Amino acid sequence: MSPASSPLLAMRGISKRYPGVQALAGVDLELGRGELLGLVGENGAGKSTLMKVLAGAERRDAGEILLEDRPLAAAGPAEVRRLGVNMVYQEFNLVPSLTVAENVVLGAEPRTRLGFLRRREERERVARLFREEIGVPLDPDAPVERLSVAERQMVEIGRALFVSSKVLVLDEPSSALTPRELERLFAVLRRLAAAGVGVVYISHRLGEVLELCSRVVVLRDGRTVAGFRVEGDPRALTRGIVRAMVGRELSEEYPDLPPPQPREALRVESLSSPGRFQEISFGLRAGEVLGLAGLVGAGRSDVLAAIYGAAPAASGRILLDGRPVRIARAADALAEGIGLVTEDRARFGIVPDRSVRENVSLASLRALSTFGFVRRRRESEEVGTLARDLAVRAPSLESRIVDLSGGNQQKALVARALLTRARILLLDEPTRGVDVGARAELYTLVASLVSKGAAVLLASSDLLEVLGMSHRILVFRGGRIVGELPRMAPSREAQEKVMALAAA
Repeated sequence: MSPASSPLLAMRGISKRYPGVQALAGVDLELGRGELLGLVGENGAGKSTLMKVLAGAERRDAGEILLEDRPLAAAGPAEVRRLGVNMVYQEFNLVPSLTVAENVVLGAEPRTRLGFLRRREERERVARLFREEIGVPLDPDAPVERLSVAERQMVEIGRALFVSSKVLVLDEPSSALTPRELERLFAVLRRLAAAGVGVVYISHRLGEVLELCSRVVVLRDGRTVAGFRVEGDPRALTRGIVRAMVGRELSEEYPDLPPPQPREALRVESLSSPGRFQEISFGLRAGEVLGLAGLVGAGRSDVLAAIYGAAPAASGRILLDGRPVRIARAADALAEGIGLVTEDRARFGIVPDRSVRENVSLASLRALSTFGFVRRRRESEEVGTLARDLAVRAPSLESRIVDLSGGNQQKALVARALLTRARILLLDEPTRGVDVGARAELYTLVASLVSKGAAVLLASSDLLEVLGMSHRILVFRGGRIVGELPRMAPSREAQEKVMALAAA
């Protein structure tokens, strides 16, 4: 290959092994100047590990990396970032106690000749970055710990864009973004590519990948198994990519949902919490999936947290089967048969240093115990069954959950909620970072649960998911319900109907 046509980035024969698992086995990847490259695969396929090796967050066991034909030594993240390789991680890499501006410039702070920080310049540059380049006017003085998941995602993106990049890697950047925010992100990435920056875009949402990227590389079991040019029939291309990812054909993504029962399982009346949501009232029938849609900060997650007792409302009431109940904490919700999958698994979901088994069974220990002693055999059997049903990929149930990929951690949290045998499930971004095969399995499980009378509240920033998996949709805006829509087939037109209400 001549110097003129040589790739911007070349990763050759990259291998990485962890205890009990070969994460990467001789992976090859090339990225051209100004190329938008999609990197896809099932959870645990090795995508994030490969990019962490590139970013200096993990050391490779074998292989070489060339950046502009020069070897990229096994340096740390700060040195790799200085050389022009930046990564937006799936799990946020922010300092919660610092402000937006302080997080964005961390490690690249503007300084005077004498070494003093230029705080005013730093703040102005960050404000301009979010306002003009990203299109999301975040307050540079806001503490990150007070931001929503989607806002923290934008801070991660801003941090990567603040410094000059040759290669930019984004790992599941859209998992908490609305369609409008995603359009803004894509516009930024296209501008960067036009300026010669190579972009690697990792996502389980294949529609996004095909819309943004010109080429797609598929990993499976730590190996490069296929590459596709984004051209021709989109449906045929999607089927080919999915087949390469999972090694088999998948049926239609969204299953048929049985009609709901007449019985009302849950009702909330005039639920209010100043500054979060106001006068929220709706009913949820047994056997129904009720979708909650809206822009970031519209109140969906806050309402779910109130119903679960994680952040109780200031006023209003909750009724189960027509009976008023008081839910002041999560234990009250569990006792009433309400389960939650949180949107923020890193902060409120997983217990990092505990095993997969312990994390899944955490909310069901009383049911799995006799005379105060956990029945380990039964616990392992029930956790193992759910782990197989949801295709949780781990060396064993005794592996630390923090050592799993983000998508497999998410599937473990879904398994936790299912193990409680809750009759009302609150699913907040349940498929964030989950691969296409596991999504289909999760959707089938939800359809099976509602066919047996369970009731589900589904909040998701993925409008196609809300449309495909809901009997009805409530649209939130500014902490209020502003509309209700009937079941509609997933389509661009249907998404526009939802957004017309959410962003009016």
